[in-house]
Amino acid sequence: MTEVHHVTAFFNGRVQGVGFRYQALQVAKEFDVSGFVKNLPDGRVQLDVEGSVDEVRNFVIAVHERMTGFVRKVEQSEAKREPQFRGFSIQ
Repeated sequence: MTEVHHVTAFFNGRVQGVGFRYQALQVAKEFDVSGFVKNLPDGRVQLDVEGSVDEVRNFVIAVHERMTGFVRKVEQSEAKREPQFRGFSIQ
């Protein structure tokens, strides 16, 4: 099986209760990516996404730009791995 590019990103700021997960889901429809977005108990939002390098990086940038007024900081890690997701969802 072919490896895909994977990013886990944690968005900090006023990112819960502002439609962040819904907006990430809408942005995902514009890219060839799979994964999920979810709220964390500590107030951050986690975004896990995989696909081609360009699609994944551009997707994360697009989500950040869409929610720029609410995001204070983004921490992310990147890796190559076997595909683990099918479609994009809110958890």
